[in-house]
Amino acid sequence: MHFDTFIIGHISKDIIKYYQGDTHEEIGGAVVAAAYAAEGSERKVGILTKTSEADKSLLDTTFSVPRDQIYYVPSIETTSIENYYHTLDRETRLLSAVGIADQYTMADIPDGIKAEVYHLAGLIEGDYDPELVVELSKRGKVAVDISGFMRRCFEDKSLKRVDWVDKEKYLPYITYFKVDAAEALVLTGEEDRYKAAEKIMEWGPKEVMITHNSEVLIHDGNEFYTSPYKARNLSGRTGRGDTTFSAYITERIDHDPQEAVLYASALVSIKMESPGPFKGSRKDVENYINEFYSSK
Repeated sequence: MHFDTFIIGHISKDIIKYYQGDTHEEIGGAVVAAAYAAEGSERKVGILTKTSEADKSLLDTTFSVPRDQIYYVPSIETTSIENYYHTLDRETRLLSAVGIADQYTMADIPDGIKAEVYHLAGLIEGDYDPELVVELSKRGKVAVDISGFMRRCFEDKSLKRVDWVDKEKYLPYITYFKVDAAEALVLTGEEDRYKAAEKIMEWGPKEVMITHNSEVLIHDGNEFYTSPYKARNLSGRTGRGDTTFSAYITERIDHDPQEAVLYASALVSIKMESPGPFKGSRKDVENYINEFYSSK
């Protein structure tokens, strides 16, 4: 089966807490946000995910893609993450792991799968055998969210960013590489996002994305491309980066970087205005661009 994007990542039983005292639970994870963004953009989506046997039924209700496009591998545990937002703008949060699903290796990749882009939508360091990056690059373009390689679970179950020590070894095999501004600082030591992007590009990826609360930045080694977020509220802030990355890499299949980053920022702006993954359509995104991005 051939897909525009084949997304490999754990769903997460998320516990969302806010400093005001509000708490709710939802099924999230980068793979969920990414799948909805790509499918809403009229792309053919394949998914590989792992949960415990007890949670396998979640796959029937979590995704909207046809069930035969979801590939399941059993895991001892299901990933579960507690997110505690302790500021009004929801830009800073404390993360802790309640459960961590098993690692992905090449043995988990189904036979007969072909894709334009293999998207590693990770959550926690250790989600992937890093050699998966090398092997998948022989089949197509590889897109990597750095969280699956630098968000470490410590003994107290807290999740904190650490440097990816093997970045220079594996980045040359990656087409699209996504970090947020805080992760870029840890990786490069640069607070300036443009300098951080330039430094990351020296390590070998084809394009780097850096997300920030104000905009999305793309660098392809020659030019910089940016587009702002224009959400009118942040009730759906969780999943911003995952949605942005998926919308961008699938739009890059048939659009240039500036067109793709504009589309991605508009789609995510819609998504941030309500909780949960993006549930709109390509037409909704086009209308949003015309209303909020086009010069009048």
